[in-house]
Amino acid sequence: MKRLLLTLSLSLFTVLSLAQNNGPYIIYNAKGKKVSYKKMMKQLAKQDVVFFGELHNNPISHWLQYEVTAELGTKRDLILGAEMMEADNQDELNDYLSGKIDQKALDTLARLWNNYATDYKPLVDYAKDNNLEFIATNIPRRYASMVNRKGFEALEKLSAEDKRWIAPQPFPYDANLPRYTNILEMMAGHGTPKMVMAQASKDATMGHFIASNFQPGKLFMHYNGSYHSGYHEGILWYLNQYKPGLNMLTITTVEQADITSLKDEFLGEADFIICVDNNMTKTY
Repeated sequence: MKRLLLTLSLSLFTVLSLAQNNGPYIIYNAKGKKVSYKKMMKQLAKQDVVFFGELHNNPISHWLQYEVTAELGTKRDLILGAEMMEADNQDELNDYLSGKIDQKALDTLARLWNNYATDYKPLVDYAKDNNLEFIATNIPRRYASMVNRKGFEALEKLSAEDKRWIAPQPFPYDANLPRYTNILEMMAGHGTPKMVMAQASKDATMGHFIASNFQPGKLFMHYNGSYHSGYHEGILWYLNQYKPGLNMLTITTVEQADITSLKDEFLGEADFIICVDNNMTKTY
């Protein structure tokens, strides 16, 4: 009996500890100061656009994407959008949202990521259940691949129909943005300027479709890999070109062995930094 009581006491202590910390993560602001979930949500609700930067295989990212979206949906009219859906699949996505096709048909007709069912379907279904728009913002991957091989000039040869799914040409480009120069540094000599152009073609296209689908008074919630919105560059740099003056906040996800303080390398990466225990299981 004593052993049972001890076990129950330890279990209760663990549950309470996790509850006090919102689970195996801590939220920090850009300066590395701990921030409560409630305070973060209060700030997010005031924005025109919120970028939720994820680590694609991190379950805390995906869980919080849904939780944050659902709570914001009780306070604001939302528009959702994602890197994980390519612009030329917008018609198929709209048909699913309206009930014209089912999930099986969407699986067949659209190019969905391998982890769609576990990580992104809940967000799309939230939009469906609440009659929200969900914007497929990313450039079709075949066109980004063309840029990776041949540069921006490859896009000039596309038909007018194909160009509908890309930011209008020519789009602004600054190869000296820190996040772009960092790509070449991370590749340690294996990267190319065209690889950076391919990244920019994604950022520009996502910025374009956010700008063209933004509606005053609504909050546009965008889900993307953390690199695309890190340090307020990437998509945000382009969105500021296309639609300046919007109020925007960013979230990013990082992993550390010790989450009790934020590493200096992550300071300033986003307005809110979700620091996750790196022992957390992965979604793939």
